Amino acid sequence: MFKHILVPTDGSELSRTTIQHAVAFARETGARLTAFFAKPEYPVTYFGEGALLDPATPERFAEMADNQAREVLAFVAGECAKAGVPCEGVSAVSDVPYEAIIAAAETQGCDLIFMASHGRRGISGFLLGSETNKVLTHSKIPVLVYR
Repeated sequence: MFKHILVPTDGSELSRTTIQHAVAFARETGARLTAFFAKPEYPVTYFGEGALLDPATPERFAEMADNQAREVLAFVAGECAKAGVPCEGVSAVSDVPYEAIIAAAETQGCDLIFMASHGRRGISGFLLGSETNKVLTHSKIPVLVYR
């Protein structure tokens, strides 16, 4: 039925649990899995008359986001390896996660998006929560929501 599953992840505990269930689902259906991590864009903070104040340079911020993406996607690769599920990891910079998730699924040729039902806000909860609802309402690719 499903041959290629996209699993968006943010590295949170809820996301890790969802990954484990997505890997089991992929193993049972004979599908391969692509993990996706949306890296946040550099935050621009203004104070007063347009003065910019942020302790991290755009380059350093990008490096931190790349490191987080590698760590999060490595967890998925490890879970897939244990289960014998073919896996790859992809990431993209986006402050609109639901659009990035749908774009990744389309670009990777996925026929299912497997997501958690809810999550937290902030960097650690970047992909989940209302993003799931947005993916559900905007995606032409089927979405399986794990609760």
